[in-house]
Formats: sequence, structure tokens, C-alpha cells
Amino acid sequence: MRIPLIGALLLAAISQVGTAAAGDKPAPAKPTIVLVHGAFAESSSWDPVVARLNKDGYRVIAAANPLRGVTNDAAAVARIVKSIGGPVVLVGHSYGGPVITEAAAGNANVIALVYVSAFAPDVGESSQALSAKFPGSTLGANLITVALPDGDEDLYIRADKFRDQFAADVPAAKAALMAASQRPITLSALGAPSRTASWKTLPSYMIYGTADRNIPAAVMKFMAERAGARDTVAITGASHALMISHSSEVAAMIEEAAGAK
Repeated sequence: MRIPLIGALLLAAISQVGTAAAGDKPAPAKPTIVLVHGAFAESSSWDPVVARLNKDGYRVIAAANPLRGVTNDAAAVARIVKSIGGPVVLVGHSYGGPVITEAAAGNANVIALVYVSAFAPDVGESSQALSAKFPGSTLGANLITVALPDGDEDLYIRADKFRDQFAADVPAAKAALMAASQRPITLSALGAPSRTASWKTLPSYMIYGTADRNIPAAVMKFMAERAGARDTVAITGASHALMISHSSEVAAMIEEAAGAK
């Protein structure tokens, strides 16, 4: 009699486990975060943000932005987005803003756009034109150029001016490394007009520093209001290198965008 009783109890337990498992709904997968750097930076500039997002369970891709022109650069990022099987949050820094704005077009898995000290252009607007919309940028005076065979120019921030211009609130040693590893952008890329404004149809989020010397804070405030951003954070005294000097705030905004309905 003991053996059948034990068997019955085991059968009941297994049945209950099976019923509970069948009734449980699996947690929805978190969106993949695709980070797009801008001019005078490179993928590793996102490292502090990547570390925070990875710790919170997000898959993150820090894309290599060619910095050759909005159409070309957006196509490179769009190919990455298309390769991802689930929802994506696109995050752009500086010139990476126009790139994610165009890369989102036609990619239905993009659920939100996050602009980090970034341009959010309307159709026909360029980064160059937007940066001059309000006074305050000192970038032009601190650039050096390298001629290209096609008549274009590569632009770099002078190494001795890099920290003051780009990363004033970043430790000096780190800013020196950033100056040495900066990626140039072509002059034509900054002047290229945008062909789409996907922030008109996708939820957008904006975070920037009030002491940004590349893109005036007034420009970013204007773009955030125009886009009807779901959330806008202006960090007092922060530089253009927000993803390094204020990585926790940047990661928090990305996670806000990833969890929004």
C-alpha cells in the first residue's frame, strides 16, 4: 500500500508543477540598446553607460559610426538594427542624433530614440545649421582640418583644446586619452541635410548639459520642445561628454525609454 501512495503523491506534485508552469507568463525580453557615438568620439566613449546597462540585464551594442555622412552612416546603423530580432532603443550622441533619426526609418522594431547631447534634426536641417541656431558653440575655433582626396576635409578638435571644448567635466587624464583616440568627421557630414524626422512618430528622450560648448544648451532645449520629448533632463554644468561624466543619468534615461509603454 505504501508504494502506490507515494506514487500518487509524486504524480500529484508533478501535475501541480506542470499546471503552474503552464500558467506562468514569461517575462518580456528587454529591448536591445544600440548606442551611436558622434564626431570626435568612438565606440568606447560609451563604456561607462554599457557597464551600467549590462549590469541591469540589457544587451548593448556600441555601434561604430563611420562619420562620413548622414545617409551612409545611418545605413550602417540600420543594418545592425535589422539584424536584431526584437525591440531596439536607439541612442545617439551629438552627430549620432541625425544618424539614429534616419536609421530608425523603416525599422519597425525601433521603439524609442534617446538623444544624448545630440542633434534631433527636422527634414532638411543639418548639424551645422542647428548648432548655429543659437549662440554659444565654440567648436569652430578649436578645429583642425586634414584635406581628403575627394576635396572634402576631416575635422579634429585640437588636442590642446579638447578637454575645454568637449569634456570639461571629465578628469584630465581621461580627456587626454579621448583627445588622442578621437575619430574625425567630414565637413560634408556636418553640412548634410537630414531626409527624415523619425522623432515625429517615435517616443523621444533628451538629456544634455547646460555647459555644452559643442551644441549650445538653447539648441537642445529647442529641439526637445519641438520633438515633444517624453522626458528632458538638463544637467547643470555638464559638458558635451555626458556619457562619461554623467553615465548614471544617461543610463537611467535609456532604461526609462526601454521600459516605457
